[in-house]
Amino acid sequence: MSQRTYHDPLHRGIGLDRNAPAEAMVMELVDTAPFQRLRRIRQLGPAFLTFHSAESSRFTHSLGVFHLARRAFNRMLTLDPALEQHRGLLYAAALLHDIGHGPMSHTGEEMFGLHHEAWSARVIREHPAIRASLDNHEEGTAEAVADLLERGTTPHPLIKRLVSSQLDCDRLDYLLRDSYSTGTRYGQLDLDRIIGALTLAPDGDLAIHPKGLMAVEHYLVVRNLMYRSVYNHRLNVVCNWLLERLIRTARDLGPKQVWADEVMASWLWNPESLRLDSFLANDDLRTGYHLQRWQSEAPKPLAALSERFLDRKLLKATAVDQLSRADQLRLLATANQLAEREGHDPTLSCGLRHQQLRGYHPYRGGLRLWDGRQLQALEKASPLVASLATPAATTWLIHPREISDRLRAEMDLEWPANSSGSRE
Repeated sequence: MSQRTYHDPLHRGIGLDRNAPAEAMVMELVDTAPFQRLRRIRQLGPAFLTFHSAESSRFTHSLGVFHLARRAFNRMLTLDPALEQHRGLLYAAALLHDIGHGPMSHTGEEMFGLHHEAWSARVIREHPAIRASLDNHEEGTAEAVADLLERGTTPHPLIKRLVSSQLDCDRLDYLLRDSYSTGTRYGQLDLDRIIGALTLAPDGDLAIHPKGLMAVEHYLVVRNLMYRSVYNHRLNVVCNWLLERLIRTARDLGPKQVWADEVMASWLWNPESLRLDSFLANDDLRTGYHLQRWQSEAPKPLAALSERFLDRKLLKATAVDQLSRADQLRLLATANQLAEREGHDPTLSCGLRHQQLRGYHPYRGGLRLWDGRQLQALEKASPLVASLATPAATTWLIHPREISDRLRAEMDLEWPANSSGSRE
């Protein structure tokens, strides 16, 4: 077939035409085993335990990013036709930017200590089908895509901005998609207005026409709200902490006490020498199967953690960022004592988790307005954007549900002025 259409709930039909060389390359890449693997990796990791419909995959997201990159590129092409030579590079980078994600997406990075950017570059460089598809399009494309995703190096600054920046196609898609799949309704972005406002600054880099200022302000507010309400949701924090503790426990118990197949054994106990085939063989299905086996077969600490996750017997999280670091540690010690009295292992049921909302980075590839006469930093033109540049942090105390009331009473007794506004 010379044409193919992927029906997407957000972007409707994402069409591909084999007669267009760059799109023919995309079709080949989509059909490779590493890209099909992304169907088996949830976009939002364990967030489905918090938002029951958060079941979209890295596959759907990656196709969405490609689609938006194509739209944005065609817009920029009207301003500089010479950009045409970079079409294949942009399409490939947009499509493959998440090819190196492991199980549970970003949560998996924290669980196993692996970075998806480095693995994306490695997959692109070392997987024969992917490398062949890229270099058959144009010699050197595979290395160029790998360098862009791993190091941010690119022959044209605009290509990098569309793939990774304060306003890139990755963020535009995941905000729309994650809002849709979680039912939070925050991510109602004006894509047409945003893409229509993209322009080229005198230095050839990306800029925003003032006509799109409000749409971009809205996008940045949406991003802030999505991080606060979805990505840093307290139950997501609990799930991430639980999965990290679970993998750490499996590693500590070791291969003599914990069953694992050859692939998972490499992930657990030999991550520094992980082969490409072993990396690609792990996904949400394999990891989930191991959790099921561990629930019934593993030593008690690992079995208990697996049961908590699989049966959604989640711990509680109480915000304690209003307390000093010393007081947070004192409260953790109290939680440990209370948990132990209830028969819980405090090392597996209590902990502190720090979450950072980084906000808008005006000095790290910040956005600029260009009206044809004046180039201005976005935060200088918009007090709203300037306010979003302030980082915020939350510290959560994770603990068993059974001790919530006594822990609250302890907080009210020790810190009456601070505990009244704490959140669970």
